[in-house]
Amino acid sequence: MIEFHLDTRSGLSPYQQLVQQVRHALRLGLLTEGDQLPKVKDVVASLAINPNTVLKAYRELEHDGLVSARPGVGTFVTATLNGASFAVLGPLRQDLRRWLDRARRAGLDEESIEALLMSTFRDSAREDIA
Repeated sequence: MIEFHLDTRSGLSPYQQLVQQVRHALRLGLLTEGDQLPKVKDVVASLAINPNTVLKAYRELEHDGLVSARPGVGTFVTATLNGASFAVLGPLRQDLRRWLDRARRAGLDEESIEALLMSTFRDSAREDIA
């Protein structure tokens, strides 16, 4: 099951962060069809946020056809977004972890690592288009 977290520095509203985290988990194969999302009351308790925030996120995911709410039972994944298999993602994740370890040993903090990663990602995307 997914465990949500909030990042006050992300620039995204809490509900958008929840949606994004579910989408990422679906894309990475961490959530699959039939998996249950955490109950609203559990998310509210763990993150200390308004229940309407969680409900809004779950409604958006439902509107997108990714989850289905079953009254009195919970919210369940009905579709996935993963384009690559775990066999492909696993080694890439290991490579990325090694790279992150090297970046931390080089003295980069979390924001610097994120900036470098996003900048490189954007540069690479531009080169692919050109």
